[in-house]
Amino acid sequence: MPDLIQTFTERGDLAHLALLLWATSASALAAFALRELTAASRRFDDFVRELARFNEHFGGK
Repeated sequence: MPDLIQTFTERGDLAHLALLLWATSASALAAFALRELTAASRRFDDFVRELARFNEHFGGK
């Protein structure tokens, strides 16, 4: 990694390096957010399913 950074600094491509780091971190953040959203959706689905089972067991009709 230091060799890669040295190559970028010698060629004056710091803007490209910064853009690469920004894109990588933004993509990682998006993947993390999507994974968390999927997990939250799954937990909510489990909750609704259990609530339906509870209502079926103790509910009126």
